[in-house]
Amino acid sequence: MGLKLNFNLDPRTKIIILVLISFMVFNEVPLYISGILVLVPFICLFFSNRIKLALSYILIYIFAKYIQIYLLPTATGIIAIFLIMFSYTATRMLPILMMGYYTIQTTKVSEFIASMEKSNIPKEITIPLSVIFRYIPSVYEEIKSITDAMKMRGFGLNAKSLKNPLKLIEFYMIPILVNAIKTADELSAASLTRGLSNPISRTHFVEVKLNKIDYVLLVISFMGLGIYAYYFLGGVLFA
Repeated sequence: MGLKLNFNLDPRTKIIILVLISFMVFNEVPLYISGILVLVPFICLFFSNRIKLALSYILIYIFAKYIQIYLLPTATGIIAIFLIMFSYTATRMLPILMMGYYTIQTTKVSEFIASMEKSNIPKEITIPLSVIFRYIPSVYEEIKSITDAMKMRGFGLNAKSLKNPLKLIEFYMIPILVNAIKTADELSAASLTRGLSNPISRTHFVEVKLNKIDYVLLVISFMGLGIYAYYFLGGVLFA
């Protein structure tokens, strides 16, 4: 029995949480607010059987916060620049990246389309987003394949290859760009072939609905948004 059991969030929940985190994370807020932002992606990753990634994520975030609170006030010069770059990038981008990774990796296109149609979202929004859900994993697989092929030819993405940037662009970047464009065209054609643009209502084999876990995480996320809004409107919490 794995931790993955009974933890299947509705695609709408994932997207709402991702949007809320993206909205809140780029401002300097107290630790009790940022803690809420970190908590939700950690729960999602941990209970979807991505325990190592969840623990790595939370440890990096804690380390970045430690740098901000204890090391940055006394750091000077180029060391301070590097510490600022690492700590602020980690604390602001990691929650978004982890929630985005979880959303992409755990959401099937059929589930996403069913949930969007159930919420009466226009097809002009549903179709491009459904292509994105297939596009990112497909491009990632293409990048892995190109990287493996280059390593077999003795040209990997390493310090040695950086000494010859023109070959790096020719052998590595150009194939990635070409395959990315080709993949986008193929996925767009596949979505139209499957009738996603058909104005008639579609039937679905998958059933999507909000369960107790969805409501709990949505409540936590909106509580974080409420505290965030109250803080920036001049409220004083936990002074």
